[in-house]
Amino acid sequence: MTVQDVNIGDREVWTRTITDADVVMYAGLIGDRGPLHLDEQFAATTRFGGRIAYGMQCGGYIGATLAQLLGVGSAYVAQNMRFKGPVHIGDRIRVECVVTGKNEERRRVFVDTTVTKNDDEVVVTGDAELVMFDVEWNP
Repeated sequence: MTVQDVNIGDREVWTRTITDADVVMYAGLIGDRGPLHLDEQFAATTRFGGRIAYGMQCGGYIGATLAQLLGVGSAYVAQNMRFKGPVHIGDRIRVECVVTGKNEERRRVFVDTTVTKNDDEVVVTGDAELVMFDVEWNP
């Protein structure tokens, strides 16, 4: 896909139920052993009432959704995120990415990004900027 192939309004949606294994594997990957994410007894005493996924874990799911939307010929230039609520283990998240603009001369694509949980609560809002480059890949 090239920047010319991208249209304003193009969208991709991705869903996933967050599991204990997802959170534990993410913790191991990044090396953050925070008890808010890994210790139910501790997390139950916080305002969240239990363990939650890492905020940047949702950021990773946004990145995966953008890859599906724009393909292998895209790369992040910027991502803004605002965390509006927690994602607990067992929550079903829905990541939606919608193309809102593009600059063909600079080969840039602009995308609104939203994560909701359990069909109605917005937990992450933001926007992304990606650069497009011509590439062919046939795995």
